[in-house]
Amino acid sequence: MEGLDALTRSLARRTPEQLAALLTRHAEPLARRPAPTELRGLASTLWSYETLHQLVVHLDHPRLTVLATAARLSQERTGQAAPAPGADYQSLMAHRLSFAHLAGEPVPVQDVFAALGAPSPGPTRTAAENALHALCDDGFAAPADDGTIVVPPRAPQLLAAHDLGPFLADAPRPVQDATATAEEPTATVAPTSPLDESRTAVATLDATVERLLASLATQPAALRKSGGLTVREIKRLAKAAGAGEPHTRLLLDLTLASGLIALTRTPSGITALPTGAYDDWLTRPPGARLAPVLAAWSDLWDIPTHTPFGEPPTALVRGHDRHAPAFRHALLAALGTVPLGAGISLPALPLTEPPRHEPHHRGPLTDLLRAADWYRPLAVTRQPMAEERAVHTLHEAVYLGLAAHGTLTPLGRALLTDPQSLDEPLAALLPQLLEQAHFQADLTAVVPGRPCTALTGLLASTADRESDGHAVTWRFTPHSVRHALDAGHTAATLLEDLTRASVTGSLPQPLVYLVRDAARAHGRMRVLPAACCIRSDDEILLKELAAHRALRPLGLREIAPTVLVSARPPAVTLDALRAAGYAPALESDTGATTVERLPAHRTTAPAPVRNPHAPLALARRLLGLPTEPRETETEDPGDRPEACQP
Repeated sequence: MEGLDALTRSLARRTPEQLAALLTRHAEPLARRPAPTELRGLASTLWSYETLHQLVVHLDHPRLTVLATAARLSQERTGQAAPAPGADYQSLMAHRLSFAHLAGEPVPVQDVFAALGAPSPGPTRTAAENALHALCDDGFAAPADDGTIVVPPRAPQLLAAHDLGPFLADAPRPVQDATATAEEPTATVAPTSPLDESRTAVATLDATVERLLASLATQPAALRKSGGLTVREIKRLAKAAGAGEPHTRLLLDLTLASGLIALTRTPSGITALPTGAYDDWLTRPPGARLAPVLAAWSDLWDIPTHTPFGEPPTALVRGHDRHAPAFRHALLAALGTVPLGAGISLPALPLTEPPRHEPHHRGPLTDLLRAADWYRPLAVTRQPMAEERAVHTLHEAVYLGLAAHGTLTPLGRALLTDPQSLDEPLAALLPQLLEQAHFQADLTAVVPGRPCTALTGLLASTADRESDGHAVTWRFTPHSVRHALDAGHTAATLLEDLTRASVTGSLPQPLVYLVRDAARAHGRMRVLPAACCIRSDDEILLKELAAHRALRPLGLREIAPTVLVSARPPAVTLDALRAAGYAPALESDTGATTVERLPAHRTTAPAPVRNPHAPLALARRLLGLPTEPRETETEDPGDRPEACQP
């Protein structure tokens, strides 16, 4: 195939850094296929519809209209009829990477502007020129010396199915702002500003994500064989995180996408648990902790809180909604034009029925979608369930602190500008973590803000969390103190740690009495670890077994004249006794002798796990260059959470 060969040759001429940048740009589509082992395999993947679609779906209305118009004129100049829509998408991707090899018929720039209704200078002409320059910068068009431009030869097949309408130089504004003038205020300002709402939302979000990850670190979540978490696991994690189930599903998908958790295959199935990045995440300031989570939301191929009617809700299932990132961007961009006080009111969740779509009805949500359509025409109103998906997306934005009162917050504008530069905006929203608490005589400890990780760990191990919000409260009980003693604390060390964490440097007397009373009662009875028991009426025989050198691995201990305990399971203990020349019999818990049968062993083929590679290391291998040692040392299997998917 000429186009694929040209694309392969183009890739071979790139430097490792250029090829690595290409792999990074198309990381999401590439991650959904087996890792390429040769350049032609990479070329074939880049030529696919999934990769191709990601380029076009992120074009706004001016660029898409200019591209479609130029492609149509180029097709007409060839004297050939345009093929059926959707017949072949391949050349656009090949053109994007190797323009000189595959090009359509050159088209005079003036013809393009005339077809757009902008033959002479003016606002429309300026907008069309800017769109054309953007297409050239992104590789969708190339200017020639004679004043013509060249575009992908088969772009008509890609765009002919979409009626883009007349060329619009500027984005439509939501109807709420249509009557606003400079002399008249748009509406009464809300009681709380979007900045305050955002500050509250991100503080709650930080605490919720921390509790969710701590719960997974304590008890990993098991996935179903068919993929995704069970409803029971989602309920457990929602309770531990202190969030609703839809928001828990959202945070699970975001922490997976940001590499804080990963899916790991075990003999019993696939489980979700924190990665090594979680330990480093705990040491970061709050702003740096939330930045990767919010950045993951902007690129997520799913709307986690949206479950189409009739489908069971789940989480940790790889999304296949390739329009979601562009749809999300378009909604935020349109929301950014809504002035404070004129925002739309969202339907409450959960939706009992899909939002009613009336073509001629102009409601707030409909107008917002019409405005959003300008920013990403192929991802908004031309997709099914646009209104329903928009409601869930906007509710997610509110929960994440990106939107409030029907408009964008400063954090939302920062995400829209650059999702990878959120540390500073988040640092301005989140206060410093507190390292000390107020201990009170009613056996409570109050932290008037966000506690640091060390303080949270200390109080969580010794007290029960009672409330969240602007102030976090823990309550000490005999049960909670006993847990701390079970974990290895003594009364002295526990009181010392709590005193160090006290704002006043001292503890109230009731708390000191509680700890000392619990310590006096702790350990008055002992539980011995034992996997099984050996009993016999022959006391001399049991003493012989306990002293037998060959049976030392069993850890035999006498707890009564006629009873020994073994640290190994019954099967291992039986084998060891028989190997030492004895003839034991297996007994059930009812005292009856058990008939032993040989087990029937089965094995299963290990599931294939894709070996993750850093983009630069993969680029060097594809180009046939030796991999540098520093690249292999920095590779971390946890860097690609998608490497293990059900």
